[in-house]
Amino acid sequence: MCNTMHLLTFLPLLYCVGILTLVYIQTSNFTSSATSAGKVCILQNSFEPGFIAEGDYIIAGIFPLHYNQEMPDLNCTYKPPPVKCNGFDPRAFRWAQTMRLAVEEVNQNLELLPNYTLGYKIFDSCAYPLTGQRAAMAVLNGMSEDDSPMCSGASPLLAVIGESGSAQSIVVSRILQPFRIPMISYFSSCACFTDRTKYPTFFRVIPNDDYQVKAIAQLLVRFNWTWVGVVRGDHEYGRFAVQGLMRELQGTSVCVAYQEMIPLLYNQQRALEIMQVMRSSLARVVVVFSAEGEMTPFLRDYMKQNITGIQWVASEAWVTASVFTGKEYYPYLGGTVGFGIRKGYISRLSNYLETVNPQRYPNNMLLPPCSGQESPLKQHSAYLNTSSPRVAYNVYKAVYAIAHSLHSLLMCQPGSGPFKNQSCAQSDNVLPWQLQYYLQEVKFIIAGEEVNFDLKGDSIPYYDIINWQRGTSGNIEFVNVGLFDGTKPAGEELVIQEDMIMWAGDQMSVCSASCLPGSRKAVRRGEPVCCFDCVPCDNGKISNQTNAIECTFCPEDFWSNKDRTACISKKVEFLAYDSLGIALTVTSVVGACLTIVVLAVFFYHRNTAIVRINNSELSFFILFALTLCFLCSLVFIGEPTFWSCMLRHTVFSITFSLCISCILGKTLVVLAAFTATRPGENIMKWLGPKQQRAIIFSCTLVQVVICGAWLIDAHPYPSRNTKYERSKIILECSVGSSLAFWCVLGYIGLQACLCFVLAFLARKLPGNFNEAKFITFSMLIFCAVWLAFIPAYISSPGNYADAVESFAILASSFGLLFCLFAPKCYIILLKPEKNTKQHLMGKEKK
Repeated sequence: MCNTMHLLTFLPLLYCVGILTLVYIQTSNFTSSATSAGKVCILQNSFEPGFIAEGDYIIAGIFPLHYNQEMPDLNCTYKPPPVKCNGFDPRAFRWAQTMRLAVEEVNQNLELLPNYTLGYKIFDSCAYPLTGQRAAMAVLNGMSEDDSPMCSGASPLLAVIGESGSAQSIVVSRILQPFRIPMISYFSSCACFTDRTKYPTFFRVIPNDDYQVKAIAQLLVRFNWTWVGVVRGDHEYGRFAVQGLMRELQGTSVCVAYQEMIPLLYNQQRALEIMQVMRSSLARVVVVFSAEGEMTPFLRDYMKQNITGIQWVASEAWVTASVFTGKEYYPYLGGTVGFGIRKGYISRLSNYLETVNPQRYPNNMLLPPCSGQESPLKQHSAYLNTSSPRVAYNVYKAVYAIAHSLHSLLMCQPGSGPFKNQSCAQSDNVLPWQLQYYLQEVKFIIAGEEVNFDLKGDSIPYYDIINWQRGTSGNIEFVNVGLFDGTKPAGEELVIQEDMIMWAGDQMSVCSASCLPGSRKAVRRGEPVCCFDCVPCDNGKISNQTNAIECTFCPEDFWSNKDRTACISKKVEFLAYDSLGIALTVTSVVGACLTIVVLAVFFYHRNTAIVRINNSELSFFILFALTLCFLCSLVFIGEPTFWSCMLRHTVFSITFSLCISCILGKTLVVLAAFTATRPGENIMKWLGPKQQRAIIFSCTLVQVVICGAWLIDAHPYPSRNTKYERSKIILECSVGSSLAFWCVLGYIGLQACLCFVLAFLARKLPGNFNEAKFITFSMLIFCAVWLAFIPAYISSPGNYADAVESFAILASSFGLLFCLFAPKCYIILLKPEKNTKQHLMGKEKK
């Protein structure tokens, strides 16, 4: 059965579309005459190749010699006409001529395929899968369908070079697959072809699109284009490329603003809708995965809409399309950046294209009857543009890959090569599947470049970075501004000479402006991550880079500066010798000096009545203790240290306990003296000097024991308070044990209360001796000060707590000093006539 008969199993729709129909003609009424008439297999229409050349081994080429098509009416009520191809593509025609040149070179090479020649059949696919499918069918039917309308055996075809578009290549590859005919594509980069289970006979000399989308993603990140649009063609190439790009952009700062698709059968209304999206979007960078055929009518309408300022990022399918090099395209496409196929060198191509004589190829269907000396039309000038062959170079490599593989197959030795356990192929019976195995192993160097295929049929991933710039004549020129080498380590693949790039316009393509250092990104609900608001960092946090996702905390001893861009050392605070500290120091020293002056006055007048009646020894003890009380407030000023923290509360508590103990002793003596005036009372014998000292010592000893236990168990220590005010470090003395601290204050309070009660009971002493009243007032002031101290101390932060405690010490000390000793000093110094026993006892004669 012929090859096309096998295809009916896989392509049942061919009948309706009218590409190829097998008609079984039987005699009328299906009578016995049917046996004599038999069945006849005839072709319903012809599809002849553009170029034919005889040879020992035949290869086929399929090229999009036209980039547009006019579809016939497919109502299936009558035989439809063939698809009409429009829009001649001189670039694709140059690719076809490159294949012919390569075949001629191989046939002239005495070392490659000696004594054998290659032949070819070249077809036009019109850049459309349906026409490409018909070309693949025709490829399988011998050299000419007209010469052989009946299929009598397998096609002599060994391999196919094609197709350009991935959608066409998918169709052709699936048709060739049952026959195990290898196919080498020169322009189909879809990542889908890496699936060897679906495309086991597919090879290509163009890099896999996975590398292209990786390169495009790196380009977008490199230039901080975070808000981009994506336009693709309606085919597998565009679909897989966009999927790959979205996969590569995951985890980056780039977001896709929109995805639009150009219909395979161009629809102007749909195209205008896409352009409206492009016009209204904030995305000024547009990535396009499309073929030249779809882009041509799309860009014509785009220019009519007068849309400018778009930075195009072109895929390899159209970035070097010569059809867009006219000067009319520059205002709209100038500055386009894209990844092109690696440029090669074909030494004879230019001369070959100039000297092609149609008379040498009488069987061709494409060249008109001419001498071959005519100049090409202006719109077809790209045909002779051989300055940077890219796709043509791929075609050239594909032909040589087949030639080298066939050469190795014909020259194989038994037990070597891919067929180690089988006999080698016979020159008159070479099968396509045998050539496929050798293609997988082929490796050769052409024009300084090594050519080979990996296990998936892919070639070395390498791209030139192309920039569209204005040439001297005003036309667009393709300028190489960098490269992408997929064999390099990650992060080193992309090399760009940025100073050589000419841009389309404003390079800002963002949904939201970058967040400056000192702020962070806050994603808007329901919008892509590239659309965000900028929120200032909180106190104590910084961001020192743009577009920070999170603000980072400063270390414990640091705080954010005003701009939230750096961490600076926290301000350290304690009760220093500043204005407040100096004021407290001066007050403390003045109080101590004043107390010493009083002590000196009392000592100088120690033999006078008022000093003797007030128990001079206890008065000296009280003045000594008050001096220590004034001075102990100085320990609270200055940076806390280990020893200053140990001394602060212990010295304060012991000195005040000593002072109150002395006052308590004095109060008891006054109360005893008042009681002893009653008949039969002899209580003073129990309150002599020794007993008074014992009372003072024992009461003070209790406080000493409490302080000792405090220092042994959990002594105070310097600490750094960062909790009260996070922007500062407050140096303070931690009490160590709160229980011990409040026990110390409680004991002093207990002494003061006891002293107050006793003095209050003795307030009605006779005569002018009103010592109990003075003690009562002093204790009243003392208790009021320390009762006010407690809430003030608890609510005051850091150094202010120390200032409050220091102030309480000074205030209570001055209260004791003035209440107890000011009246006496007044009499001693200003009213000496009253400094008599009679006056003090109230027995002075009137």
